[in-house]
Formats: sequence, structure tokens, C-alpha cells
Amino acid sequence: MWWGAAVLVLIAGYADLARGGETIAPLLLVAGYCVLVPLAILKS
Repeated sequence: MWWGAAVLVLIAGYADLARGGETIAPLLLVAGYCVLVPLAILKS
């Protein structure tokens, strides 16, 4: 479940970055890499 959430947030972040997003994309990528991925590692 945590890995799925991390992957979805990262995909959304990269998709927004590809469209030229300068606000939401960095927030999603930081949340994915700094919060959700470590949380998924700790919970598994």
C-alpha cells in the first residue's frame, strides 16, 4: 500500500514536471522521495 502511494505520487510529480509545473511537481517529488519511500521501507 505504501509503495503504491509512493509510486503514484512520484508519477504525478514527474508528469507535472514534464508539463512545466514549477510548484506542484517539486512538492510531489519531495513528498514521494523524502516521506513516502522511507515510510514504505520502514513499514515493509
